[in-house]
Amino acid sequence: MRPRLRRVSLLAVFGGLLLVALLVVPDSLRGLSFVARAAGMQGGLVERLARWDTGPVSAEDTQVPSRHGPLRARLFRPEHFRGRTVILVPGVHADGIDEPRLVTLARNLAAGGLTVLTPELPDLLLYRITPREPDMLEDVALWAASRPELAPDGRVGLLGISFAGGLSVVAAGRPSLQDKVAFTLSFGGHGDLSRVLSFLCTGVQSDGRPRKPHDYGVAVILLNVAGQVVPPEQVEPLRAGILTFLRASHLAMHDTRRAHETFAQARRMQSALPEPAATFLRYVNDRDVAALGPLLLPHARAFAQDASLSPERSPAPRSPVHLLHGTDDSVIPAIESVMLARWLEPHTEVRLLLTPLISHAEVDRKAGAAEVWRLVRFWAAPLDT
Repeated sequence: MRPRLRRVSLLAVFGGLLLVALLVVPDSLRGLSFVARAAGMQGGLVERLARWDTGPVSAEDTQVPSRHGPLRARLFRPEHFRGRTVILVPGVHADGIDEPRLVTLARNLAAGGLTVLTPELPDLLLYRITPREPDMLEDVALWAASRPELAPDGRVGLLGISFAGGLSVVAAGRPSLQDKVAFTLSFGGHGDLSRVLSFLCTGVQSDGRPRKPHDYGVAVILLNVAGQVVPPEQVEPLRAGILTFLRASHLAMHDTRRAHETFAQARRMQSALPEPAATFLRYVNDRDVAALGPLLLPHARAFAQDASLSPERSPAPRSPVHLLHGTDDSVIPAIESVMLARWLEPHTEVRLLLTPLISHAEVDRKAGAAEVWRLVRFWAAPLDT
């Protein structure tokens, strides 16, 4: 995930906000600098703002132990450590910790003085959401919190993106972490996995409002429940076809030629499949959510019943929780963060920001001064915790 703000009028926006931060709310300077870096602004005052109080960052690959085996990870260390170590967890993505937008986000956070650890959860690499993931996040946080060079006060922050946002809240509520997590930030995450999967299959949010769901989400559901909808011998060939489609979808963001070739490969794989796998893969290739969603709905609801996959069915964290969500998110709708905030409020401090600047875990919308300021103020708290 790499936050991207369109450059339209941003020079004027950031110039005005810098004046406000200097004269009225000086504790927002760190958040303003981070948002400016995330926007990729260059030239003049705004570039100087983005570089304010920043320094060089080094990155090293490492391994973190977990009950499910060692996890590949990357540690981003600032030259001058200010703040705490943040465990930054990518969402469902085949590139894992190598995903360029995630690497950029980690470097932007580290440039401001935070140490950033990005663990790679192997199930999420395969687009699978399993009860192992909160276990692994718990183990990573315990490992980092126990190392004085990473956590001098024995506490770390958790920052999860997309489905990893909800899973990070689950992990933060584990008894072993109640005194070892300083804060949790869920970026476009979920409160109840069953609600999200129902939305993706029906196009109806939990508040009854219709919204067109992203076809990506339904393809991920099919990948997870393939064993329930096709005969055993068709499961792995169907999953291979879905993975090819998802890989093509990611390529479409930066390599159009390879994306077209990979989409064509998914079509060829579809034509080689027997029924009913061929029809399921055709729905994926056609992005036909209306046809595929109702077929998956009963299986999706059963798949999501495991309490460890949903914050609202798990013990609540005692440390502060920050919830950031895009108002027009079509993968995990923003109502999820609203409902999660209501559920958490009796248990802990909660900060919620819904913003039109964000689509799904990515800041990529036209910016106005008021919305950018709200985003700055939101980031200021976890950066200074």
